[in-house]
Amino acid sequence: MQLGMIGLGRMGANMCRRLMQAGHECVVHDLYPEAVASLAAEGAVGALSLAEFVARLERPRNVWMMLPAAAVEQTIALIAPLLESGDVLIDGGNSHYRDDIRRAQQLGLAGIHYVDVGTSGGVWGLEHGYCLMVGGEQPVTQHLDPVFRTLAPGVGDLPRSAGAAATASTAEHGYLHCGGNGAGHFVKMIHNGIEYGLMAAYAEGFNILHHANNGSVGRKVDAETAPLDDPQAYQYDFDLAGIAEVWRRGSVIRSWLLDLTAQALLRDAELAGFRGRVSDSGEGRWALKAAIDTSVPAPVLSAALFERFGSRGESGFADKLLSAMRNEFGGHAEQAHRPGGT
Repeated sequence: MQLGMIGLGRMGANMCRRLMQAGHECVVHDLYPEAVASLAAEGAVGALSLAEFVARLERPRNVWMMLPAAAVEQTIALIAPLLESGDVLIDGGNSHYRDDIRRAQQLGLAGIHYVDVGTSGGVWGLEHGYCLMVGGEQPVTQHLDPVFRTLAPGVGDLPRSAGAAATASTAEHGYLHCGGNGAGHFVKMIHNGIEYGLMAAYAEGFNILHHANNGSVGRKVDAETAPLDDPQAYQYDFDLAGIAEVWRRGSVIRSWLLDLTAQALLRDAELAGFRGRVSDSGEGRWALKAAIDTSVPAPVLSAALFERFGSRGESGFADKLLSAMRNEFGGHAEQAHRPGGT
C-alpha cells in the first residue's frame, strides 16, 4: 500500500522505515530537506514541496501527518486545497480530540476523509511496533488496515488475557478502531495521563529509596530543621539500579517504564546528566479537563501534572511567598539549598 508521510522526526521517519521493510511504498515530505534525502536514500520517494508530495501520491491519496500538535492546523490549511474528494488525511500526532471533530467536519465538506490515530511507541516503535488508537469512519479506517497492521506490534508472544475469547478484534495485534472522529486521540489523551501518573509513582518511590540513608547524613540542630525521628532506621545505601532490575522480574509493578528506568539507572545511578525539568506536551492537561468536565475524580493524574509544572520552576514565586510569610510571622530565615536534594 502507498502512504504519504509528512513529518520525519523521531517517530515519523521510523514509521516509514517499518512500513518500507514490509513492502509498503512511502512518499515523504519534511521541512528539512536532509530528512527527506535520508529516507529517499533508504527507498522512500522524496518530495521537497507539498505540491510535489501530493502529485507523487496515487488516488485516492493516503496522507499521514506525524507532527507536533501546534503544527497540524497550518499544515492542513496548506495541504487541504491540494487534496481531492475521497482522499484520506491522517493525524498521528497528539492533537486535541475536539480539534479532530472540527477538522473532520470541515474537511468532510470537500469530501476529504479525516482519521485521528493516537500513536504510542516512541523511539522503540521501529523495532517493537506502535500501539495505535484509531478514530474515524469505519470504512475509511478499514481501508487503512494494511498500514495499521504493519505499524502495530502484532500478537507476538503476549498471552491472551485470561477469560478472553478468540475474536476478530484487532486489539490483540496492537491497534484498535476506538470510535468516530476524535475517539483515537481521546483514548491516547487518557493513555498519556495514565503515563504521567505511572512515571510520577516510580519517580517518587525511587526518590524515597534514594534518601533512605538520611540517618547517616549530618543534620543541623536548630529551630529551622525538623529532626529525623529515628536516624538508625535510615541507614541504607540502596543500589537503585539493582532494585529496578529485581522489580522487573516477577514483581507486581513490572512494566516497560520500569525496564527503561532500570536502563537509565544502570547508565548513571545519580542521573547527573539531567536537570529534572519535566515537560508536558498537553495531553495531561486535556485529560484533566475531561475529568473535570465529566466530574470524574483523577487525583493521581492531577498531582502528576502539577508535579511537572513544579519541576520547571513554575512554583518558584509561591515558594518564595511561603518563605516570606514564615519570615514575617516568625522571623524564620531560609536554609541553604542542598544540591541534588540529598
